[in-house]
Amino acid sequence: MKVVVAGGTGLIGSRLVGVLRAAGHDTVVLSRGAASTDEGARTVQWDAKTASGALAEELRGADAVVNLAGADIGARRWTEGRKQTILASRVDSTSALVGAIGQLPEDVRPGVLVNSSGIGYSGDSGQEVVDEDVEPGLTFLASVCVEWEAAAGDVATHGVRATMIRTPVVLARDARALRLMALPFRFFMGGRLGSGDQWFPWIHIDDLVAVVLRVIADESLAGPVNAVAPDLRTQRQMAREIARVLRRPSAFPTPAWLLRMALGEQADLMLHGQRAVSNRLEDFAFSYPQLPEALEEALA
Repeated sequence: MKVVVAGGTGLIGSRLVGVLRAAGHDTVVLSRGAASTDEGARTVQWDAKTASGALAEELRGADAVVNLAGADIGARRWTEGRKQTILASRVDSTSALVGAIGQLPEDVRPGVLVNSSGIGYSGDSGQEVVDEDVEPGLTFLASVCVEWEAAAGDVATHGVRATMIRTPVVLARDARALRLMALPFRFFMGGRLGSGDQWFPWIHIDDLVAVVLRVIADESLAGPVNAVAPDLRTQRQMAREIARVLRRPSAFPTPAWLLRMALGEQADLMLHGQRAVSNRLEDFAFSYPQLPEALEEALA
């Protein structure tokens, strides 16, 4: 099987590429930098914007294209310029791939475009249980997901299946988001964020990679897929589990007003929640279905 991975040098992409290579698949990594992979995949530079003929040739004959490209939503404060970068990096890279696929003859187009998306599609959904059929929310991240998924869905006009994987916080040993969440606890200053009642969907990186592979193989999976572990917790419960694993207290809450003052709109990442479930992965066998085991592995 030939798989092209855009954004294949990031946290999720590098793990996915390693699994693909270990299984003997022909794997091509599209990267904006000159970085090579340690997994032996061929790395090709691209600008993540242009549907060039060279890009189309890299996609020729691929069984699947996996798009994980996009600027880190947690790396910098959300100024108007940064928000535009977050949006453009996702929509432009997706549109470039779709455009390049459209340049190919029908018989050599990829079988599926597996495009990343965010569980924040539903916005701050409170106590409402949300699945893949939820209406989009009104937050900035929800608006990004709407445009992102629309760009990916355009590939259907070329006769190619599109699946959008709505991803929550990913638990992994080298995950920046998890390290930042755990940091206050390591200094005995951890606790809930805001009220702590907001729902906190999550998935272990091994399971997320397995979901991507399932989507590639299962032709019945088209459209959005919520990649969320079944053991859904509130942020307060997540904080307590991190404290338990690190053998630290969870007695120092951070009030919402302080997060808003420090981070502005970016505080949505911690204060908004989604009580998300997946109707498309009901029979999926998670390696880490429960939060305690997932955290113990990721924070080991």
